[in-house]
Amino acid sequence: MSQRPDLRQRRAVLEHEWSRWVPRLSVAGARPGGSAALRHEVTESWARSLSSVDPGRDSAPVTDGGPVHQRWTSSPLYRPVSGLAAELHSIAEDAGFVTAVTDESGTILWTCGGPAMRRQAERVNFAPGGRWDEQAMGTNALSLALRTGRPSSVFSAEHLVSALHGWVCYCAPVHGPDGRVLGVLDLSTTWDRSHPLAMSTVRTLVSTIEARLTTEQPRPGQLRLTCLGTEQAVPAVREGRPLPLRPRQVEILTLLALEPDGFSPERLRAALYGDRPVTASTFKAEISHLRRALGGGIPPRRYALTVPVSCDAADVLRALEQGDTDTALRLYGGPLLPRSDAPGIEEWRTRLEVAVREAVLASTRPEHALRYGERAPYDAEIHEHALHLLAPDDTRRAIARGRLSAARRD
Repeated sequence: MSQRPDLRQRRAVLEHEWSRWVPRLSVAGARPGGSAALRHEVTESWARSLSSVDPGRDSAPVTDGGPVHQRWTSSPLYRPVSGLAAELHSIAEDAGFVTAVTDESGTILWTCGGPAMRRQAERVNFAPGGRWDEQAMGTNALSLALRTGRPSSVFSAEHLVSALHGWVCYCAPVHGPDGRVLGVLDLSTTWDRSHPLAMSTVRTLVSTIEARLTTEQPRPGQLRLTCLGTEQAVPAVREGRPLPLRPRQVEILTLLALEPDGFSPERLRAALYGDRPVTASTFKAEISHLRRALGGGIPPRRYALTVPVSCDAADVLRALEQGDTDTALRLYGGPLLPRSDAPGIEEWRTRLEVAVREAVLASTRPEHALRYGERAPYDAEIHEHALHLLAPDDTRRAIARGRLSAARRD
């Protein structure tokens, strides 16, 4: 009984806040296809949210887990969403939306959209790493879909946080084959771009993702290999547990992950040692140790992986093949095994660097050149490309000009 007066007071506050926005909604055409009446599920969400969320906050908090690209590539949603990346980009850019995918906690793992809408979305941290669960960001379509397990839309001032009152969001949860909610797919835009077909589009896309999840059942015991950028202390992990491997075995595993058709023993030995005088017994010992660590998984006559392995470098190549430069750049943590001098690794390192750079130079989005430019401070061509794409009044031109000036001095 002691909570009822508090809930009534909260309801009164919510109705008061809503009444302030009804005129604006009426001018804007109110909620598409409906009235400006406050929906029950919205008022209940506002009541739950007020204890943890300030309606005056300006953006979503950042997840405590830090960068999320590894969480994204290991997510069960990664493969089916990546398969639809080109379609999602097209829908978002053509219709003026931002598309987002979250995990089951409401943390955004992936987004795409046109540069103007993405800039607006990033101002409220509607971007990878942003937390959009109800406790973090109050009433919004993502939090409602996660809570109810049903498609949801939230329009303008139905959002608890006033910084979101210029937005409309259409969202649906993605269920795994076992019925568990794995995350949500969201299409968001400014309220004046709201469209009656947006929700049906979201439902159709989610149905496609769920169908792919059914045909691509997550494989048990999959190994995750991280080999881009700074050397990882634990580059190989299986089911959350580190796999103890020596540097040479990590090189072998990386090569096998990048070339699924496998190697003859002679070719793999050359890829590892080149012309160095290494005995056959030393080479075979490295293969045997890796085979034991994997519990098998490498046939004796032609070296190829027969166990499931996901690799960040392979994920970058897959994204580039699909024309998804945005995802490729987000996953590209830097050079492949930068300390390795194995000829095969050096060859793949160069191929990856060239492929990513060429994709950036072919892109018409300045964000790609700016992001890649952070990792390539001495690449004048990249900075010139960014300046060419940036509008004359874009404040980010100062960043590109500074980088170009530094690259030319060096």
